[in-house]
Amino acid sequence: MTSTLRETLECVHDQIDVKHARSSTVLDDWCLNRKTADMADVRTMPFTGALPPLADGPIPPLGEALRYVQMSGVFYCPSVLTEPWGLELPPIEDCVWFHAVTVGQVTLDVGGERRTVRAGDLVLVPHGTGHRAWGSEEAPTPSVFELPHDYVTDQYAVLRHGGGGERSEVICGGIRLEHPAARQLVASLPAVIHIEASRSTRADWMRATLELMAEETQSVRPGGEAVVSRLCDIVVIQAIRTWIERDPAAQTGWLGALRDEQIGAVIASVHRYPEYDWTVASLADEVAMSRSAFAARFTDLVGEPAMRYVTRWRMFVALDRFQRSDATVASVASDLGYESEAAFSRAFKRVIGESPRVARRIPESMPTAPATPRV
Repeated sequence: MTSTLRETLECVHDQIDVKHARSSTVLDDWCLNRKTADMADVRTMPFTGALPPLADGPIPPLGEALRYVQMSGVFYCPSVLTEPWGLELPPIEDCVWFHAVTVGQVTLDVGGERRTVRAGDLVLVPHGTGHRAWGSEEAPTPSVFELPHDYVTDQYAVLRHGGGGERSEVICGGIRLEHPAARQLVASLPAVIHIEASRSTRADWMRATLELMAEETQSVRPGGEAVVSRLCDIVVIQAIRTWIERDPAAQTGWLGALRDEQIGAVIASVHRYPEYDWTVASLADEVAMSRSAFAARFTDLVGEPAMRYVTRWRMFVALDRFQRSDATVASVASDLGYESEAAFSRAFKRVIGESPRVARRIPESMPTAPATPRV
């Protein structure tokens, strides 16, 4: 059967994701406020004088960054690959690829950088970058979309490919992340995350998870797809967590700012309380910093001024709301603190690049999954 992986990964998340039944968090608690430097966008919502409490002490970066990592589309493919073999995974926007090798080894080429992935290893390609894979010796790499798959469901297929020689087994998958926080986190990740079982301080969790995943994909069993999709969730989050904990690159930028006691607390509070009329001065007051010191430190750690950051965040959350519901422009603007729909629309277009009314029509033009998803 010809692969429909590309179409599956592009499906609207709420048509295909069973995991939202378990722990989906309401997006309304996350957003950001308008850019006070642009007076045309200033909200006129009355300020009560009571600011929300900020968390005590440093904001745990993993809890803050990973809190909203929820998969909005999962496709996984147990692959039995025999030498000689090769395949290519074309680039797919907003897709996080993962490859878990359970038997044998794989050579992975991402952007010209080659690495050997051995049994027990896990690799994430977070930015949807196209890449190639083969066994012990380089071989032709046809597109994975052109190879025949045995489909079990719309989100689960088995690939058998190669010349019949030495065998490798890989669980491959593609996921999409829905929340602006998750997308910002992914943007902070490197081109490749390679968790090597031989070097991991948490090899036990990875080995146990991959073994369970391999067992679940050996045969079709009741509830097996739900189990595997949840295991994909765990594997991806654990891989990101491991990178954050051990890579110096995770100490800078947005993730680094979350580790800072004062700036991290401010970021978390802005995310959680979109209705408050935040200004640089009020944010600085909440963490007992002078306005100038706060503004300089925020820009230094995050890489952009505080109010530009919160405006961008606010508009990302608005976009997410439009794509997940039939909310009107007026209702979203009001929920996010704007009394003027026109001011909200100007801010939205400046950040997103299109008007809110155009953004509301995006889901209608996206491909959708079957009416009765087999998940």
